[in-house]
Amino acid sequence: MDEVDAVDELGPVDWIVVEFPGSRFNGEIVPALVDLVQRDLVRVLDLLVLKKDDDGTLEAFELSDLDDREVGGLRSYESELAMLLSEEDVTSLAAAIEPGSSAGVVVWENTWAAPFGSAVRRSGGQLVASGRIPTQALLAAIEAEQQQQAAGEDAEFAATEGEN
Repeated sequence: MDEVDAVDELGPVDWIVVEFPGSRFNGEIVPALVDLVQRDLVRVLDLLVLKKDDDGTLEAFELSDLDDREVGGLRSYESELAMLLSEEDVTSLAAAIEPGSSAGVVVWENTWAAPFGSAVRRSGGQLVASGRIPTQALLAAIEAEQQQQAAGEDAEFAATEGEN
Protein backbone atom coordinates (compact mmCIF):
# COMPACT_ATOMS: atom_id res chain seq x y z
CA MET A 1 0.00 0.00 0.00
CA ASP A 2 1.51 3.36 -0.96
CA GLU A 3 1.36 6.45 1.25
CA VAL A 4 -1.69 7.94 -0.54
CA ASP A 5 -3.66 4.73 -0.07
CA ALA A 6 -2.61 4.57 3.59
CA VAL A 7 -3.78 8.14 4.20
CA ASP A 8 -7.05 7.41 2.37
CA GLU A 9 -7.75 4.70 4.95
CA LEU A 10 -7.25 7.09 7.91
CA GLY A 11 -10.09 8.22 10.09
CA PRO A 12 -10.43 11.84 11.21
CA VAL A 13 -7.47 13.10 13.23
CA ASP A 14 -8.06 15.21 16.35
CA TRP A 15 -5.89 16.80 19.00
CA ILE A 16 -6.41 18.13 22.50
CA VAL A 17 -4.42 19.96 25.13
CA VAL A 18 -5.44 19.04 28.68
CA GLU A 19 -4.09 21.46 31.28
CA PHE A 20 -3.30 20.51 34.86
CA PRO A 21 -3.06 23.68 36.98
CA GLY A 22 -0.25 23.55 39.49
CA SER A 23 1.41 20.84 37.38
CA ARG A 24 -0.61 18.14 39.10
CA PHE A 25 -0.39 15.67 36.21
CA ASN A 26 -0.39 12.28 37.90
CA GLY A 27 -1.13 9.84 35.10
CA GLU A 28 -4.72 9.03 36.12
CA ILE A 29 -5.95 9.72 32.59
CA VAL A 30 -3.62 7.12 31.09
CA PRO A 31 -5.89 4.07 31.73
CA ALA A 32 -8.82 5.80 29.98
CA LEU A 33 -6.69 6.53 26.91
CA VAL A 34 -5.24 3.00 26.90
CA ASP A 35 -8.79 1.62 27.03
CA LEU A 36 -9.77 3.62 23.93
CA VAL A 37 -6.72 2.32 22.07
CA GLN A 38 -7.29 -1.29 23.14
CA ARG A 39 -10.91 -1.13 21.95
CA ASP A 40 -9.67 0.14 18.54
CA LEU A 41 -11.63 3.38 18.84
CA VAL A 42 -8.54 5.57 18.50
CA ARG A 43 -4.91 5.27 17.48
CA VAL A 44 -2.52 7.61 19.23
CA LEU A 45 -0.40 9.41 16.65
CA ASP A 46 1.51 11.79 18.90
CA LEU A 47 1.69 12.38 22.61
CA LEU A 48 3.74 14.72 24.75
CA VAL A 49 3.69 16.48 28.07
CA LEU A 50 4.31 20.23 28.36
CA LYS A 51 5.37 21.99 31.53
CA LYS A 52 5.31 25.75 31.88
CA ASP A 53 7.16 27.14 34.90
CA ASP A 54 5.84 30.11 36.85
CA ASP A 55 8.15 32.38 34.84
CA GLY A 56 6.71 31.04 31.55
CA THR A 57 9.67 28.82 30.67
CA LEU A 58 8.43 25.86 28.63
CA GLU A 59 9.67 22.28 28.68
CA ALA A 60 8.32 19.58 26.35
CA PHE A 61 8.66 15.88 27.16
CA GLU A 62 8.23 12.88 24.89
CA LEU A 63 7.16 9.56 26.45
CA SER A 64 10.77 8.40 26.64
CA ASP A 65 11.53 11.39 28.90
CA LEU A 66 8.90 10.42 31.49
CA ASP A 67 8.74 7.70 34.13
CA ASP A 68 6.19 4.88 34.18
CA ARG A 69 4.18 6.50 36.98
CA GLU A 70 3.34 9.35 34.62
CA VAL A 71 2.74 7.43 31.39
CA GLY A 72 1.87 3.91 32.52
CA GLY A 73 0.65 1.71 29.67
CA LEU A 74 1.15 4.37 27.01
CA ARG A 75 4.84 3.55 26.76
CA SER A 76 3.89 0.40 24.81
CA TYR A 77 2.49 2.62 22.03
CA GLU A 78 5.60 4.78 21.81
CA SER A 79 7.05 3.08 18.73
CA GLU A 80 3.77 3.58 16.86
CA LEU A 81 3.68 7.33 17.36
CA ALA A 82 3.99 9.41 14.21
CA MET A 83 5.51 12.49 15.90
CA LEU A 84 3.28 14.86 13.96
CA LEU A 85 3.79 17.96 16.08
CA SER A 86 6.53 20.33 15.01
CA GLU A 87 8.44 22.63 17.34
CA GLU A 88 6.27 25.49 16.04
CA ASP A 89 3.10 23.49 16.87
CA VAL A 90 4.34 22.87 20.40
CA THR A 91 5.08 26.57 20.91
CA SER A 92 1.59 27.49 19.66
CA LEU A 93 -0.09 24.92 21.90
CA ALA A 94 1.93 26.07 24.89
CA ALA A 95 0.40 29.55 24.56
CA ALA A 96 -2.86 28.07 25.87
CA ILE A 97 -1.22 26.82 29.07
CA GLU A 98 -1.05 28.99 32.18
CA PRO A 99 2.31 29.47 33.90
CA GLY A 100 2.82 26.97 36.72
CA SER A 101 0.83 24.29 34.88
CA SER A 102 1.52 21.16 32.93
CA ALA A 103 -0.47 19.75 30.02
CA GLY A 104 -0.89 16.56 28.08
CA VAL A 105 -1.07 16.92 24.31
CA VAL A 106 -2.63 14.03 22.42
CA VAL A 107 -3.05 13.66 18.66
CA TRP A 108 -5.17 10.67 17.66
CA GLU A 109 -6.88 9.06 14.72
CA ASN A 110 -10.55 8.23 15.20
CA THR A 111 -10.19 4.69 13.88
CA TRP A 112 -13.90 4.00 14.45
CA ALA A 113 -14.68 6.55 11.70
CA ALA A 114 -12.07 5.39 9.17
CA PRO A 115 -14.39 3.11 7.12
CA PHE A 116 -16.99 5.89 6.80
CA GLY A 117 -14.40 8.51 5.84
CA SER A 118 -12.85 6.21 3.26
CA ALA A 119 -16.29 5.45 1.77
CA VAL A 120 -17.02 9.18 1.53
CA ARG A 121 -13.75 9.79 -0.33
CA ARG A 122 -14.23 6.81 -2.68
CA SER A 123 -17.70 8.08 -3.58
CA GLY A 124 -16.29 11.51 -4.49
CA GLY A 125 -17.36 13.26 -1.32
CA GLN A 126 -15.22 15.47 0.85
CA LEU A 127 -15.44 16.90 4.34
CA VAL A 128 -16.18 20.61 4.09
CA ALA A 129 -16.91 21.46 7.72
CA SER A 130 -16.41 19.93 11.11
CA GLY A 131 -16.77 21.07 14.67
CA ARG A 132 -16.88 20.07 18.27
CA ILE A 133 -19.08 21.31 21.06
CA PRO A 134 -17.13 21.42 24.34
CA THR A 135 -18.77 19.53 27.21
CA GLN A 136 -18.62 22.70 29.33
CA ALA A 137 -20.77 24.49 26.73
CA LEU A 138 -23.35 21.68 26.77
CA LEU A 139 -23.49 21.72 30.57
CA ALA A 140 -23.91 25.51 30.60
CA ALA A 141 -26.74 25.30 28.03
CA ILE A 142 -28.55 22.60 30.04
CA GLU A 143 -28.15 24.59 33.26
CA ALA A 144 -29.45 27.77 31.58
CA GLU A 145 -32.47 25.89 30.21
CA GLN A 146 -33.20 24.41 33.64
CA GLN A 147 -33.00 27.87 35.24
CA GLN A 148 -35.29 29.28 32.55
CA GLN A 149 -37.83 26.50 33.13
CA ALA A 150 -37.67 27.03 36.89
CA ALA A 151 -38.23 30.76 36.45
CA GLY A 152 -41.20 30.04 34.16
CA GLU A 153 -42.68 27.63 36.70
CA ASP A 154 -42.22 30.22 39.46
CA ALA A 155 -43.96 32.87 37.34
CA GLU A 156 -46.80 30.47 36.52
CA PHE A 157 -47.20 29.60 40.22
CA ALA A 158 -47.23 33.28 41.18
CA ALA A 159 -49.87 34.01 38.52
CA THR A 160 -52.02 31.10 39.74
CA GLU A 161 -51.70 32.28 43.37
CA GLY A 162 -52.72 35.79 42.32
CA GLU A 163 -55.95 34.48 40.84
CA ASN A 164 -56.97 32.83 44.12
